[in-house]
Amino acid sequence: MVGPYRGLFERPGAAAFVLAGLIGRMPMSMLGIGVILLISTLTESYATAGAVAATTNLAFAVAAPLSGRLVDRFGQSRVIPPFAVVNALALAALMVFAGSALPDWTYYAAGLIVGATSLSLGSMVRARWSVIHGGSGRLHTAFAFESVIDEVVFVTGPALVTVLATAVNPYAGLIVALVCMLGGSLALAGQRSTEPPVQEIRSSSGSPILIPGVAVLAGVALALGAIFGSVDLITVAFAEEHGVKGAAGFLLAAFAGGSMVSGLWFGSRHWRISLRARFVRALALFVVGLVPIVFIDHAWLMAAALFLAGFAISPTLITSFSLTERLVPPSLLTEGMAWISTAIGFGVAAGAWAGGRLTESYGASAAYGFSVAAAVAAVIVGVGGSGLLRLPEAASPSES
Repeated sequence: MVGPYRGLFERPGAAAFVLAGLIGRMPMSMLGIGVILLISTLTESYATAGAVAATTNLAFAVAAPLSGRLVDRFGQSRVIPPFAVVNALALAALMVFAGSALPDWTYYAAGLIVGATSLSLGSMVRARWSVIHGGSGRLHTAFAFESVIDEVVFVTGPALVTVLATAVNPYAGLIVALVCMLGGSLALAGQRSTEPPVQEIRSSSGSPILIPGVAVLAGVALALGAIFGSVDLITVAFAEEHGVKGAAGFLLAAFAGGSMVSGLWFGSRHWRISLRARFVRALALFVVGLVPIVFIDHAWLMAAALFLAGFAISPTLITSFSLTERLVPPSLLTEGMAWISTAIGFGVAAGAWAGGRLTESYGASAAYGFSVAAAVAAVIVGVGGSGLLRLPEAASPSES
């Protein structure tokens, strides 16, 4: 599986922006569970913790396409630094407010700013790959590699933040997330040689979300986000119900670990079936993989089940971003990919909120039923709208 990935780094500077993107994306998996662990520890309420996490994700979901358009118009090096600094200050404020036992509305206010200033670094890194390998078969491998990087983040991040928050200090995980975000973001902004060139955006150019195929992909991403958000919160509660709250991060790491393994395999293959077919099949696999978690009542069996359920994550995301790259004009590429991220963010917000409510009302195992229902919704949207995912005639026959 390693062979196809070797040629990705022949371009000078590629390894540097990948490393910066990896470090800068660590908060992607640390922030939600870090906020949940901090707020639930201090307030003893999963509902409040889930609502604050949902507020943060909702703000990101709303702001991501706007920041993506700013990046397309002005360039990564000009947009990233101010956003990163404000984001760091807002996250620090959230921790201070929580530690000072201030009213709940202050948590929401700080979380709102944290989410609004969180940049979709994954979209920016993928935009750099699109410039380097656009139009070649290596772009599929590059996007697969980025999905693997995402899963490395989701394997290590939850475990790291859980250990820090439970064994060191409730604030320690979020502090590490802040340092990673600020350092990685500024390092990426400083790499001008691989930065995508700013292209003129015509005044008549509408938002990429108005492209029917992108709208379908965003709808699927919304449902996927609901899975991720609900599984994150419900798994923390599941671990606590079984007396192993400190293992919550490792359970979530198992979920991401399955995706990481499948992503490596998926990106190393030369596929003969179309992107659309790969996309739909991955969605169907996700439903099948998630069903068993509703019936499991043992922590370590849950780890194995989550690992298997995670197999469909990377193939779904890889094909989603690949289809978006082919459907969106180059001048709107970052914004187009940000719409996928923003849809996931909306879904994560809804999933975290619903997961918190259902967990408190019915228990963790029953609450996992929401995650399965979200997967079914993703299949319905993806299959129903697959006809809108036909790629332009210029695409190769195997990819249309």
